[in-house]
Amino acid sequence: MLKNKIKSLFNPEIFQGWGKKRNYFEGWYFKVMNSGKNAALAIIPGIAMDNDGYRHAFIQVFDGIKKRAEYHKFEYGTFKASGKKFLVSIENNHFSEDSVSLDLPEIKGKLCFSGNVPWPKPWYSPGIMGPYSFMPFMECYHGIVSMDHSVTGKLEFNGETIDFGGGRGYIEKDWGSSFPEGYIWLQSNHFDEPGISVKASVAKIPWLGRSFVGFISGVWLRDRLIRFTTYNGSVLQKVKAGKEKVEIALANKKYLLEIIVERDGATALASPLKGGMGGSIEESMKSKLEINLADAKSGKSLYCGQTQNAAIEVAGRVEEILTG
Repeated sequence: MLKNKIKSLFNPEIFQGWGKKRNYFEGWYFKVMNSGKNAALAIIPGIAMDNDGYRHAFIQVFDGIKKRAEYHKFEYGTFKASGKKFLVSIENNHFSEDSVSLDLPEIKGKLCFSGNVPWPKPWYSPGIMGPYSFMPFMECYHGIVSMDHSVTGKLEFNGETIDFGGGRGYIEKDWGSSFPEGYIWLQSNHFDEPGISVKASVAKIPWLGRSFVGFISGVWLRDRLIRFTTYNGSVLQKVKAGKEKVEIALANKKYLLEIIVERDGATALASPLKGGMGGSIEESMKSKLEINLADAKSGKSLYCGQTQNAAIEVAGRVEEILTG
């Protein structure tokens, strides 16, 4: 088990919960959208252990177009995970960085992924959490499995066959005890130009009796990853969030990033709270997002684009992370 713990520390995409018995959750978030952008799903497998030690596995399926979600609960013993790579199974449902295979009452089939864009993970900064990966007692840890990839395959979903061939996908994960008490999270890789993906999150992070506002964001721009994080010297210039609009501005030594989201109607999803899944958040997958990435010195725009297919969550006490 110690060997598995050490390997997982430096490979955030694989299972992290070795030896955990209570007050712990871990879940992976697979987002897929077909080429016609009229089918969008988030498939979320995971495990939950509450403070009393009750444990179960789950798969949550969120239909971002019809704005409804199903939560499937399983006996904990049906959950299986590899200690060597990202490979997770719950009964006849299988998940990896390369594919998803589903056998649920309302959804069956297999999707395959290729051309994955992982977040770099050198030994001194394993994944998007960077050196914070080594900090103990954090409420929630985060990982990026793939910023962008192509999708092939079909799913039988509520009696309809959906072909995801030519679509795009994104994979991330979280683990710990609870989601942050206040946060904004957003993501999209469905711009008109291929090879563009943006992910941004800002949260109030409690740690050892205190708290701080942290942010982890990145833009995959065709063939390079541009990072804006708390630990790499970036600055959070602006965070505003209302019922209809969210605005975030970030800067590092070389680049400026401005994001504006016009929020669409959201759907309630189960979320972790002290290890159990008794919390609730709301997510939209059809919000309008505008992004402008510019050179910090000249102000020249390097990429400016928009999409009608952004996912966003605004949850908890966000007033404590807002600026201005």
